[in-house]
Amino acid sequence: MPNILLIGNGAREHALAEAITRSEQKPQLFSFMKTNNPGIASLSEKIKLGSYADLDAITEFAAENKIEFAVIGPEDPLNNGVADALSKINIPSAGPTKSLARLETSKSFTRNLVKKYNIPGNPQFRVFTTINGVEAFLNELEGIVLKPDGLTGGKGVQVQGDHFETKKDALKLCEQILAGGSSLIVEEKFDGEEFSLQCLCDGKTVVATPLVQDHKRRFDGDKGPNTGGMGSYSLPDHSMPFLKPKDLEDGLEITRQVAAALLKETGSPYKGVMYGGFIATKNGAKLLEYNARFGDPEAMNILPLLKTDFVEVCRHIIAGKLDKLKIEFEHKATVCKYVVPKGYGLPADHPDAASSKTKIEVGDVGKARLYYSSVDQKEDGLYLSSSRAIGIVGIADDLAQARKIAEEGVNAVKGPVAYREDIGTEALIQKRIDHMKKIRKD
Repeated sequence: MPNILLIGNGAREHALAEAITRSEQKPQLFSFMKTNNPGIASLSEKIKLGSYADLDAITEFAAENKIEFAVIGPEDPLNNGVADALSKINIPSAGPTKSLARLETSKSFTRNLVKKYNIPGNPQFRVFTTINGVEAFLNELEGIVLKPDGLTGGKGVQVQGDHFETKKDALKLCEQILAGGSSLIVEEKFDGEEFSLQCLCDGKTVVATPLVQDHKRRFDGDKGPNTGGMGSYSLPDHSMPFLKPKDLEDGLEITRQVAAALLKETGSPYKGVMYGGFIATKNGAKLLEYNARFGDPEAMNILPLLKTDFVEVCRHIIAGKLDKLKIEFEHKATVCKYVVPKGYGLPADHPDAASSKTKIEVGDVGKARLYYSSVDQKEDGLYLSSSRAIGIVGIADDLAQARKIAEEGVNAVKGPVAYREDIGTEALIQKRIDHMKKIRKD
């Protein structure tokens, strides 16, 4: 019975906790969380609450509970060097060191790495630390994307046509970002459809998991502000209907080359999840960004489908022997819908903005899976925070049935909450198919 440490407190980590505890090896789970997630707590032998920056508290908790290895869920503890601190007391992690986590924590590091090793997929880009030269480069680009360097919780990217219209607007935003002390990446805007390719990596071997499409926009029809992700879906064939097989092959090959480049650049093997955000364009798959961990919500689509023992997956990642393990996923469709406070993503002066901190009731979710995210478990019940509350997942043989199960689950949550009704609908997917046909001139 191995003792395993989980770090994180979101719905992604709830899905990880479930994957760990369903192992036939009957592991005991010890969870270090920033706030108390009731789902993770119910699966854990022992929990400890604290800051992800408190490396002493994390290592003490790990040492006293004789942890075999750690699974690090979110980006903050990776950026804080939790894997490095645990390594010093001989506890390995399924999660990269602080240096290797720069794949996510520094967008300029990744763009420059891809460029240096001549890996395909990069846009035209430049990194700026001052405003000098920014206007001239903006004028070279047809469409513009602005990215502050560093962690932004999936909400920092500014895209022309979505967040600003003109090059003059772009220049103003550049001045603001640079004035805030962050360096800035200016990139060309790609036209296409996005997909999430989450890969398992042991430093040499890269294994793809089923493709997922996330929905960042707050409202139906991809309207409203970007969020941490309102939901996602995956299909039984593990691909997407708007992609060509070569798009997936290109994304996987880029990830393999990036893993090899990281080893050359740092001298250390990358061990954990390399989650590539890609976009299919008329010129093939292009790289938007990497995350150094599973996606949230995308983890909830793929982890319940994993047939291989997740504890063994982690051990093989840590040992650098991923090529010796057959990793299999069920061929089913999944739909994940996030239940959020009504005011989520809305301005503070909006009438619905006061919906956070309110009590909610969770009834019978039927066949759906429920993963707690930012909720507060008090003595008198469950309360919302200002962030995403609960991920509800439907799993079935086809997408329509998976969507129906997710919908029934969402309707069991009572209170001032909202969700996107259109995730996994035929109409939304057809819109993406039509868009790709148009730009590829198929």
